Amino acid sequence: MIRRFSPSNRMWSTAWTLLTMALVLSPAWAQDKPEAKSIFNGKDLSGWEGAAGLWSVEDGAITGKTTEADPIKNNTFLVWKEGKVGDFELTLEYRIQGGNSGIQYRSQLVDKEKFIVGGYQADIDSGARYTGINYEERGRGIMADRGQLVQVTAAGEKKVTGSSGDAGELIKKVKENDWNRYRIVAKGNKLQHYINDVLMSEVTDEESAKAAKEGILAFQLHAGPAMKVQFRNIQLR
Repeated sequence: MIRRFSPSNRMWSTAWTLLTMALVLSPAWAQDKPEAKSIFNGKDLSGWEGAAGLWSVEDGAITGKTTEADPIKNNTFLVWKEGKVGDFELTLEYRIQGGNSGIQYRSQLVDKEKFIVGGYQADIDSGARYTGINYEERGRGIMADRGQLVQVTAAGEKKVTGSSGDAGELIKKVKENDWNRYRIVAKGNKLQHYINDVLMSEVTDEESAKAAKEGILAFQLHAGPAMKVQFRNIQLR
């Protein structure tokens, strides 16, 4: 016997389809990423704090600058004051001219007067050595070089477990003296650094006594030669 598809059958089919979609898209069935929010207004340093005279806003970008005439004696940071980060995804654009910088996360403010910060850092430099690496400021030093996937054991041993590419080839993905897109993904003890959507380094930190779960977010100005670093379109998820 041939069963004909009546209007009532069609209505039931449509209703079932809509119900199925609602269940699939609901938080109970799928964990959608939270919305990213801008943490820089593009106009001034509201919500941020750092050493006077070193940080400003130029052309819609947070700008850190040192000079040969007035060099800084220690690394100093611009700190985001509006909260701490634990598991998160941060995306931004950066540009650097000279020197060395980085993005601190899950970090601690070591000296409030000098804005000295210690913790995980997504590194940036004007050369080809440090960009993309994971460096623990005032801690365990280089956690993973560019191109490395590293497991830090419970005993603190750093084991290279894989590769995201050759360090020399990966740096070719970074535009010199131009804007680049940095993305940091921290989930549990896994920390990933991407530049221009290319994985530059990854750390799985199992050294529970030293692995930070939460802390502040900050940008670095490095002691040494005169430099300028800029950050814009800063989105935190």
